[in-house]
Amino acid sequence: MIEQARGFDVVRIRDGHRVADVDQAAAEEPLEIRLHGQPFAVIMRTPGADRELAAGFLLAERVIRTADDLGAIEHCTDAAAAGDHSENIINVTLAGAADTLDRVMASRRAITTTSSCGLCGRQTIESLKSDVAPLAVRGPFVTSRVIAALPDRLRASQSAFEATGGLHAAGLFTPDGVLEAVAEDVGRHNAVDKVIGRMAMMDALPLSARVLFVSGRTSFEIVQKALFAGIPVVASVSAPSSLAIDLAREAGVTLVGFVRGTAFNVYAHPQRIA
Repeated sequence: MIEQARGFDVVRIRDGHRVADVDQAAAEEPLEIRLHGQPFAVIMRTPGADRELAAGFLLAERVIRTADDLGAIEHCTDAAAAGDHSENIINVTLAGAADTLDRVMASRRAITTTSSCGLCGRQTIESLKSDVAPLAVRGPFVTSRVIAALPDRLRASQSAFEATGGLHAAGLFTPDGVLEAVAEDVGRHNAVDKVIGRMAMMDALPLSARVLFVSGRTSFEIVQKALFAGIPVVASVSAPSSLAIDLAREAGVTLVGFVRGTAFNVYAHPQRIA
């Protein structure tokens, strides 16, 4: 059974009074991603939607480009290889020639990411650069009323957040504000990988008619993940980083921050918002 929260004994102090109680904390466990049985990455994540997370992560790492590149993606069933941790190991088989795997493994060292940083395994700043063309900017695409409504719509779908108060969320919306996919995780980038990975596994890329909304700040990597998936609008309840703004402007991604009430800031390509 997948547990997204765990109970812990705590002491609550209120106005100087101490009371023993039980509190729920967001679950965080390592997920090892293997390519053809070979270790490739370890991601600290909240269990759940592991296959989608792996697919989204490999898309962002440019190991895969489309669903056609995925041969199989499943939890490890080899007890000798996995030990007691099979639920935390995903093995991915790539489609195509064997030299594809050799090239991928030779060009990347083993990657370890934390739940707060999805770029910790990158070897150089040069490896952060995008290898896809900028998105064509046309408008309008979505209304300001829809953008303003996204925080409440995403929040209403966060079942695990209700229990823990410690999980980020990412939601994929249509231009009319209909929620198509949602994921929660201790890491913002993991939640984004889960929703994008789900769509990649459905062979639904590029997501050229979608809005990505995230519950925390918007970093460079989140804009980059959106770009790789073809998502034209990224919005958040919090602030974008300077590098996220630079990338959004260069890549043709509309970047929106501080969506609160009826107010928000548009940092790149406002012409998509009516």
